[in-house]
Formats: sequence, C-alpha cells, structure tokens
Amino acid sequence: MSVDRTPAGTRGVKMPGGPLRKLFVGLAVAAHRLGVGRRMDNTPVLLLTTRGSRSGQLRTAPVMCFAWGEHTWLVVASAGGAAQHPAWFVNMAHNPQDVWVEVDGKKIQVAPQSLRGAEREEAWRQIVARSSRFGGYQEKTDREIPVVRLSATG
Repeated sequence: MSVDRTPAGTRGVKMPGGPLRKLFVGLAVAAHRLGVGRRMDNTPVLLLTTRGSRSGQLRTAPVMCFAWGEHTWLVVASAGGAAQHPAWFVNMAHNPQDVWVEVDGKKIQVAPQSLRGAEREEAWRQIVARSSRFGGYQEKTDREIPVVRLSATG
C-alpha cells in the first residue's frame, strides 16, 4: 500500500479554493448521500474520505471512479488539469492507512496503490476511452496525473 506523491507541475488550470469550494464540496457530498449526483458524464462518482495531511481531520470529497474488478476502483488525481495535486491525493499519500470510499450507501476501507509504468499507461488509456475529459485535463498541465487503485481491505 503506497501512494507516490509525484512532482507538481509548473502550469495548469487554477482551481477555486476557500469558503466557496468548501460549500460546493459539502453540497455535493450531501447530494450524493441523498442519492443525487452519483454520476458525472455517465461515469460513477464515489465519496472518498481521507485523513488531512496537516489537520489530521477526516475529509470527504466526491471523485469520479472507474470500476476495476470486484471491490476495486481507480481514481484519477486530475484536479481538472491543475498544476497541483488535489488535496485528497496529498492526504492519501501522507495517510494511506486512513482511506475509505462510500459506494451505494456503504462505507468501505480501502488500500490505495499508485499505478506505475505500463500498468498506469493501460489504465490511463481505458480511463480516457470511458471519459474523454481526462485526456483534456492532461493537456492542461505538465505534471503526470496520478492514477490510484483503491482495493477493499475487508
């Protein structure tokens, strides 16, 4: 179980932050738990909970996911093509033992694993084939966008 925090990029989109982002994420999480917003562009969305790398608090974010076998999902740390990794990815790299997903109303602890080399390239090819938006995100930044496999631990 390891998540490699690869280098940030030098260019990419600017993601909104602050109170407005916290409000949006909070509303998206609540909607997901009510059964709304569980798909984006016909791709499933799960709730990903990680432990904050600095605060130590549990943080939950909606993340597009790709089924990768039974009780295994791939998530993409794209941040919309930002130069920086999303906070959930940084948290996961610092605290890989504290990662959960919520799928179909069930909270499941998962073990995260960064994909590398040929395995990452094959997964990336399939992800872009399922949701072309990710190919566009890669064009916006010069960092290699991480792909993480989340496997249920129980």
